[in-house]
Amino acid sequence: MSSRFSCVEAAPPVEIFALNKAYKEDSFPDKVDLGIGAYRTDEGKPWVLPVVRKTEKALSEDETLNHEYLGQLGLDEFSKAASRMLLGEDSPAIKENRTLGVQTLSGTGALRVGADFLARCANFTDFYMSAPTWPNHRLVFMHAGFKNCHTYRYWNPTKRNLDFEGMLQDLENAPEDSVIILHACAHNPTGVDATQDQWKQIADLIERKKLFPFFDCAYQGFASGDLIKDSWAVRYFVDRGFELLCAQSFAKNFGLYNERAGNLTIVAKDPEALVNSRAQITLLVRGNYSNPPCHGVRIVSRVLNDPTLFAEWQGHISEMSGRIIKMRAALKQKLEELATPGNWDHITSQIGMFSYTGLNQQQVKYLVEEHHIYLPKDGRISICGLNTKNVGYVAKAFHAAVTKFPSSL
Repeated sequence: MSSRFSCVEAAPPVEIFALNKAYKEDSFPDKVDLGIGAYRTDEGKPWVLPVVRKTEKALSEDETLNHEYLGQLGLDEFSKAASRMLLGEDSPAIKENRTLGVQTLSGTGALRVGADFLARCANFTDFYMSAPTWPNHRLVFMHAGFKNCHTYRYWNPTKRNLDFEGMLQDLENAPEDSVIILHACAHNPTGVDATQDQWKQIADLIERKKLFPFFDCAYQGFASGDLIKDSWAVRYFVDRGFELLCAQSFAKNFGLYNERAGNLTIVAKDPEALVNSRAQITLLVRGNYSNPPCHGVRIVSRVLNDPTLFAEWQGHISEMSGRIIKMRAALKQKLEELATPGNWDHITSQIGMFSYTGLNQQQVKYLVEEHHIYLPKDGRISICGLNTKNVGYVAKAFHAAVTKFPSSL
């Protein structure tokens, strides 16, 4: 008998999870996972932040809490604290009640709720994402109902830095009312960020061309260890009077990967405009997942709203970002000691969890098959997968790959 589902077409596996599966099944003793975007200690282990452990214990002992439904927009004290963390306590948008925070299913959920809102309620049709970018951006926005997907140049493969001129040229050609996806900090996958002066020029262009900024902020505090520095671009746009959306994730900076704690911050010029926006987003959530989970956001909310816990958490993000910075320096040093062909300054000039190494597909294939070092085909690596025990092995493997298969760069 034939199935009604026989017409369903095959789909390619999600590369990053397929890599992780292959890594786990590999019995090679010196294997290295540079694919998965999750923090690891110097022992290569996942880390539950001590402040998270402490808060979880306090929550489990709090008999005033229960498991009743949250409303469609989630835990209000969490969303307000998340928006304050993003925009700053003294943000004019917060003081003038021009912000709306919506709890979502991590950063991806925030992007989807925001994309649904813009496409279905505000009639946006075109969006622009950087090239390269996080693959989910295209999926999320197209599935939300956007008609046209465009890319703007971002990575300069020759100089291994930001193609700023190309970016401005492409945005200059964007139709009015196009949604522009911007990475607030620690651009995924390149690790290359615009300077503050470049952000000002980007803002000038977006304002002049009447484009709409949608920030993706997945690494606040996790990039540099400084919450204010990592949110500078978003705060600058808000201070200039832009209306915008920003998707926030607490997967990386709290280590709450599977708790799906996220927030969508909406900034409007007129507080009255948020009344109908709130109502429409409530219906969008109702028709999607009804209401969000509570455990992860209760942890985040308690930490963000308690000065002592907040200070402790800031120490944790400083420790995580600091270890990543040290591993960048160590990898570059090892490559240079080996006289590895090419210039490797980009390893330390980039920031955040990821580095776009510049390795080509042939070199990556060699690393995976011959050295059991797992990374995506585009040569992006998660710096978190490096530690003091394996960085020398990885550098030697990179050296072998670049020597055996010379690149045109």
